Amino acid sequence: MTSHRYPTDLTDSQWELLRPLIEKPKSRGGRPRTHPLREIVNGLFYVLRGG
Repeated sequence: MTSHRYPTDLTDSQWELLRPLIEKPKSRGGRPRTHPLREIVNGLFYVLRGG
């Protein structure tokens, strides 16, 4: 899947710094992720910057 890049998207080096700080799932079970965490974080930054 190719995605549109926005100025608020994380660079690879920024993502490498942030990735260890995001919690891993605590246990098995629950629904599997359908979207990559990096894209979710990019979306959060987009909304925060744009208002």
